[in-house]
Amino acid sequence: MTVPMLHAQRVHLRPPGSERDVVRDVSLAVHAGEIVALVGPNGSGKSTLLAALGRALRPRLGRIEATGTDVWRHAPRTFARQVARMPQDPSCVEGISVEQLVASGRHPHRRALTPPSAADRAAVREAIAALELGDLRGRTLETLSGGERRRAWLALALAQETPVLLLDEPTAALDVRHQWDVLARLARINQDRRVAIVVSLHDLEQAASLAHRVAILHRGRLYAAGAPERVIDEAMLCDVFGVDARVAKEDGRMRVQVLRPADPVRAL
Repeated sequence: MTVPMLHAQRVHLRPPGSERDVVRDVSLAVHAGEIVALVGPNGSGKSTLLAALGRALRPRLGRIEATGTDVWRHAPRTFARQVARMPQDPSCVEGISVEQLVASGRHPHRRALTPPSAADRAAVREAIAALELGDLRGRTLETLSGGERRRAWLALALAQETPVLLLDEPTAALDVRHQWDVLARLARINQDRRVAIVVSLHDLEQAASLAHRVAILHRGRLYAAGAPERVIDEAMLCDVFGVDARVAKEDGRMRVQVLRPADPVRAL
């Protein structure tokens, strides 16, 4: 059997400052070339699980492996060549330009104090072009809109040229057109480069359109994981999101129509 690119094994996760586990007993394998969408209500543990998969949070119990080895046994530089992570609210020093930010994604591939190679410069150019940031490359991040900054951070992750991308709400702060544009770009990256992508999304229709598998988190546990058409249904929407809804397929795309809040007794 093929070794997963990333594999969470019965992890319990407790972020700093929390008095309880935000994620409890979750197992999830991510294989080469697949897109896995994490969905669930606010507070269900999506960002916490992504942080742990990206080695930003140690499991309290359980373990996470990258290509069969515990992620905490990898040297940081080695792990950064395997997994790139875009957190939900990334931050950096003031005054950095878009091009400088994207170029920082090449640090895992360079020795300290060495100039960028031809491969580094090419990776930065391709990432900037992929996210249509050419006209913004000299602008500093604080002068950009929220959506433009989001695209710049996504370009950084892309320039890192890892076989795995972890993206926490990459469509946040984008208008609807740019949301679908980013999702289309992620699909092309996945197809062209065989990059495995784990992405958290709020929009179930977007998750169904993009992902090979959807993992649904509810109250810190894995409610279900599988093909979108198998796990996104009316019963799940009632159980997890507390709504009565209709799920249908139109023009080859899943449509979710929320009808009303669910009966509170049935939604328990």
